[in-house]
This record gives sequence, structure tokens and C-alpha cells, in this order.
Amino acid sequence: MAPEPMVSIGFIAKRTGNAVSLIRYYANEGLIPSVRTSGGNRAFPRSVIRRVSFILIAQNMGYSLAEIKSLLSTLPDNRTPTQADWAKLSTVFNQHIEAKIAALTSLKTSLEGCIGCGCLSLDRCRLYNTDDKVAAQGSGAQLLDENVQYQFLVSHKK
Repeated sequence: MAPEPMVSIGFIAKRTGNAVSLIRYYANEGLIPSVRTSGGNRAFPRSVIRRVSFILIAQNMGYSLAEIKSLLSTLPDNRTPTQADWAKLSTVFNQHIEAKIAALTSLKTSLEGCIGCGCLSLDRCRLYNTDDKVAAQGSGAQLLDENVQYQFLVSHKK
């Protein structure tokens, strides 16, 4: 198999419609692979274009860079990802999307009831969180946060 063609940071930036500084940042964070040329410039495998596109889509969907890096770690750095590689990644990504849909559905339902914030400012809260028992779990929307975190961890371990 012939080695993948290497392209400049400017080429990647132009093809993805992003600033060179963003591409450099992604490389520094280990989200995309790069090498240094003999002249000290960065060079990228052409397949980085797809990775940058994936990163941008995932960020728009609310994924953190750490989560995105974890997802991208399943792709090979030393060759162009195949359709099978992307299919495997999309399976994991789809599981995350399903978990987020479930969390949003839970939030939508909870907005009419209790999200476990411990506020006790509404009369209804006493029905869901008697004596503010959820406060022992910490601050914030514990019931909703716990559900979202659990769903992400379960889908991420597969």
C-alpha cells in the first residue's frame, strides 16, 4: 500500500474552512496526527480533512474535546481510515447520540416534574425529593446528571 499523501496545514485549513490556528490547536491536543518536515513545518495526512470535519460536527453536538479524542482514538493514525473504520466509529457515535436523545427526553419529561436540583422552592419538590435527600449526592441537577453520565459511561465502554 502506498503511503498516504501529506499536505500542508494551510491546505487542511482551506479544505475544512477553518483557521490555521484551529488546525494547529487540534494537532497540539492530539486530535489529529501530524509530522514535522525537515524544514520544521507541519504536514498532515490528507485523511485529516475527514477527522477535522468529524471534530466540528461532534463539537456542534455538544461533545467535549476529550470525548472526541477518545472516539477518534479508534481510528488508525498510520493510514487513511477505511469505510469499515468509519463504520465502527459511527456505531459508537450512534450509541452516544441515542444516550443523548434519552437524556434530552428525560429532561423534557422532568421539566414538568423534578430534575433533582434540591431547590425545594416548588411545592411539588417535596413530592419528589422529601427532606432534600438528593442533596447528599452533591449540588446541581443530580438526578438528571446521574442519568446522563451513566448513559455516556455505559455506551463509551463498549
